[in-house]
Amino acid sequence: MKKTTCELLELLKTTANLETYMDSSSEDLIEKIPLSDYLNTLIGERDLKKSTIINHSGLDRSYAYQIFDGQRMPTRDKVLALCLSMKLSIEETQQLLKHTGYPPLYAKFKQDSIILFGLEHSLSVLEVNELLYELKESILT
Repeated sequence: MKKTTCELLELLKTTANLETYMDSSSEDLIEKIPLSDYLNTLIGERDLKKSTIINHSGLDRSYAYQIFDGQRMPTRDKVLALCLSMKLSIEETQQLLKHTGYPPLYAKFKQDSIILFGLEHSLSVLEVNELLYELKESILT
């Protein structure tokens, strides 16, 4: 059974040897995956087209292709724009963020709450940006 973050933290605090902790927790630790690999896997699994995703994302076309090719590392907001344009669920978005080294969306942050709402209601990037602007938050693209 997978350990929770709290359980891992307690184990880490009480373990005298880091190697022991790593051995006992290896199955519970999140492996970091390059963003381009993760995005391309999702595209393949969902039979999506990069050109469609890019058109809906609001990102510059050449910049977005560089993200998919692993040549550019975008900001978290640009990654979220891609998640919205791919119509990912909240859970899929959180997994993508965690596995690629970005902090997950946190409902206590106003901007993150708006994005979570957009994901839950399958809003477009444009619609989410309009909500962000109306509520005086930074837009994604």
